Amino acid sequence: MAWEVGCAIIFSVLLVRVSAIDIYHDWVVAADTSINPISFRQPVITINGMFPGPLINSTTNDFVHKLISELANCFHQTSPTNGIQQRLNSWQDGVSGTNCPIKPGTNWTYVIQPKDQIGTFTYFPSINYHKVAGGFGAIRVNNRIVINVVRSWVENQVMNFGNVPDVVLMNGKGPYGHPLSKTYESFNVTKGKTYRFRISNVGTTVSFNFRIQNHKMVLVETEGSYTSQITLDSIDVHVGQSYSVLVTASQDEADYYMVATPKLLNFTDNSTLVAKGVLHYANSITPVTGPIPGGPDPFDIGFSVNQAKSVRWNMTAGAARPNPQGTFNVTNVTLSQTFVLHGSISRINTMPRYVVNKVSYLTPDTPLKLADAIVNGTGVYKLDEFPVKSINDVPTYGVSVVTGTHKGWLEVVFQNDLDAMDSWHLGGFGFYVVGFGNGEWTPESRYTYNILDPVVRSTVQVYPGGWTAVYAFLDNPGMWNLRSQHLKHWYLGQELYIRVHDDDPNPAKERPPPRNVLLCGIFSNSPPPVSPPAPAPEAA
Repeated sequence: MAWEVGCAIIFSVLLVRVSAIDIYHDWVVAADTSINPISFRQPVITINGMFPGPLINSTTNDFVHKLISELANCFHQTSPTNGIQQRLNSWQDGVSGTNCPIKPGTNWTYVIQPKDQIGTFTYFPSINYHKVAGGFGAIRVNNRIVINVVRSWVENQVMNFGNVPDVVLMNGKGPYGHPLSKTYESFNVTKGKTYRFRISNVGTTVSFNFRIQNHKMVLVETEGSYTSQITLDSIDVHVGQSYSVLVTASQDEADYYMVATPKLLNFTDNSTLVAKGVLHYANSITPVTGPIPGGPDPFDIGFSVNQAKSVRWNMTAGAARPNPQGTFNVTNVTLSQTFVLHGSISRINTMPRYVVNKVSYLTPDTPLKLADAIVNGTGVYKLDEFPVKSINDVPTYGVSVVTGTHKGWLEVVFQNDLDAMDSWHLGGFGFYVVGFGNGEWTPESRYTYNILDPVVRSTVQVYPGGWTAVYAFLDNPGMWNLRSQHLKHWYLGQELYIRVHDDDPNPAKERPPPRNVLLCGIFSNSPPPVSPPAPAPEAA
């Protein structure tokens, strides 16, 4: 039996009526100057006074209602959920292309559902650089009892900002033993029992390697997919990613280090870049001593790539649906579209910007989804001006919106032309991670793909000077954000939107605008769009 011990969040909701329930959260979002995770002044964003924010604990298909209240004179806010696919309902995706910001002194209610999903996810603020200050937390989506899970081992200043964090925290707490730390994270365990740890990188720039002194970890899940179980000494977790591992308390009753060390950076044991916590055995009277446990060379990209390739889908396990994950495979799919996306840095009007195919996204004042619903996008964006397979000759700004073929298979190749790690996320869908490679991707690279059991996840890493290939099945109509998870890359233009449209107006195909839809931009003084009566809940 695996005991749930919670999440190790390291940083540099959620609805059919058959067996689903409604879960209500009232959140007050505020700036706090008293918590100060380490011993110098550092304002943080709290939710109900908590940093990190409260856990959203739900079960597949539950409806989670989040009433978010912004304190006066605080900040504008939207709140995406990292990995929850918002089935048929991009209105609740919480990014600038789908939602107007919640203004200071007001509130708004998100209603979201982890439809046919299970696993480990996170939420965070999406406006500007708010994520740096907090406002993030964990989402846990549990299996419904009726589902049989196979029994398992059970700009210039901005450009110069944020490359290396000042400190890496574990669950909002400073490194164990560091003189600046006010407190540290500790997990209590009992010898002989097995525990499930959920590990999330909610940072903004740095990948890390996580390990527990003298303990093995069995990988069982990543971002809603059960994985083939592999035993690891350590695991690389890239920005925006989450994993679940099983750890058996099999050692002598003592205290042991839990550490997350940065990738592609030099560090020492006592560096603030090393998140350090303690695994504490009941009855232990032996504190942690000596150096932190050794891990892979932080500059060994080969280790990281090989480990990434070993993370594969468990084809026999049941997940959120009663049928096994392997029912949904990509061995015989016909690709409808291919996007080849180069991420790099360019200068536009002398200003450094992050670009995709030499286009830097420029956020309009009006959310794309709102413009789509009211005026078919007129005056806000032009569909398919963005080059999905070629690179512009001259870097430029653009409101990048491209067509995604409804119920078609999309291949996306992320080409990283930077000398740093990157990671990418697409709202509304999971990525079938079929390939990694060095240098330039070519059509012949497809012969190296793993199409037998590629893991499905919401965020995928792209190594410096390399490429990552994914498939996505576009069965979820809406306006979906495709972005870098590295905050500076995202903030300075490394994103676009995929418009997946179905001409059938049947509300079962896509949800209408919510009745409490916020208006802004060119619609600030307009009456809200008329929503038809809410459709009957979808059967589980």
